[in-house]
Amino acid sequence: MTDALPAALATLLGPAGLLTDPADIAPALSDWRGLYRGAAMAVLRPANTDQVAACVRICGQAGIAIVPQGGNTSMVGGATPEGNGRSVVLSLARMNRIRDIDPLDMTMTAEAGVVVKVAQDAAAEANCLFPLSFGGEGTAMIGGILSTNAGGNTTVRYGNARELMLGLEVVLPDGQVWNGLRRLRKDNTGYALRHLFVGAEGTLGIITAATLRLFARPRANEVLFCSVADEDAALAVFRRFREADETAIRAFEYMSGLGVDFALKHIPGVTLPLAERADHYILVDLASTRADADLQGLAEQVLGAAMESGEVLDAVVGGSEARRAAIWRIREEHPEAQRKEGASVKNDVSVPVSKVPELIRRASAACESLIPGIRPVPFGHMGDGNIHMNLEQPVGMGPDAFLARSHDIMDTVNEVVRELDGSFSAEHGIGRLKTDMMEAWRGGAELDAMRRIKAALDPAGLMNPGKVLP
Repeated sequence: MTDALPAALATLLGPAGLLTDPADIAPALSDWRGLYRGAAMAVLRPANTDQVAACVRICGQAGIAIVPQGGNTSMVGGATPEGNGRSVVLSLARMNRIRDIDPLDMTMTAEAGVVVKVAQDAAAEANCLFPLSFGGEGTAMIGGILSTNAGGNTTVRYGNARELMLGLEVVLPDGQVWNGLRRLRKDNTGYALRHLFVGAEGTLGIITAATLRLFARPRANEVLFCSVADEDAALAVFRRFREADETAIRAFEYMSGLGVDFALKHIPGVTLPLAERADHYILVDLASTRADADLQGLAEQVLGAAMESGEVLDAVVGGSEARRAAIWRIREEHPEAQRKEGASVKNDVSVPVSKVPELIRRASAACESLIPGIRPVPFGHMGDGNIHMNLEQPVGMGPDAFLARSHDIMDTVNEVVRELDGSFSAEHGIGRLKTDMMEAWRGGAELDAMRRIKAALDPAGLMNPGKVLP
């Protein structure tokens, strides 16, 4: 054991809860994208809230920094320790109980280490829906998705993680436990403390449990895959569906032709369900809690008008669970397909929904001017304004040389985003990757207020240092 590590931690956690062997702790020291690698004295694996609180107190007394970690799926290095070796990683993985499901209140209380897919399945067993859905749901955990305010595919219908949260249990930096696990829709009693911790990436305290909103399960579902004339046509189709029945839209995703090409090229079993390739595609997921909902009729009505106007070039309606899953797979495999194609720079940005087409066109053109041959691969949640403006390395350019231009590329995209009144971080957070952007984007009174909140709650600066704040 590292000499600087308090012996009290070993006594508290026991062999199953304290990892110090370099081989055991190695997986917790790198982010899944391979962008960051850190060092730590140990991985703490508490089994309950009391143990988390005790770990925080012991580490605080010894001046040891704590890096909370869930599924370690951060896209921005938010759960990776710094390289100085003076911290511990605190894994919430053993805190994986669903404490309560109430189908009448439509709430679930889950510990921070519950995997999102497990929460979805547990809700389904109670004939309810936990709607948060995204590519990493089989690994990401409840504490992590709240700490980053994750969004995902269904934000257009149900909102992001913050909007799904009713209450929290949090271990504060001094080791106190704040029990705010309330199931109330209305609770106007002073400052809404729970919202401080959602999106804070573990810099203000450690989320140990949450009370989450559930919804009625859809009784009808349909998925459409369409080729469209251009980005404006994609947005026009979204508007048509919204005007026809806004409540039926569960997801509305945009994909570029190149992104779909990569999925077809690199992912076994992915096929194009249309007769011809196109430069622009959309995926529309419709759902209703009404058993008699005619979603196929709605789709045919909207698509008929959109095809007549020239917005939609071709379309297919899923019609069966297997075909719906196959259509969704085209979209879900985008990140993996891009990884197999080569190095890529990922930009998780958002703009007002009305400006998404302009974002895609202008950011693509700006990056093509910056690095000739660069391959724009924009895709994502057009229905809520969040586009992953990803850029793939040019053919013939080495990955190291390309990634060395990462910040130039991000700055180029962000310049367009700023002019369109958008945000440089939509759903992935700040982590280590984007701290240097905070001064330019959130400087002045806003960043000053954040720093004062951090200093008030964590005066020693031991909670997830090096993240969020520059």
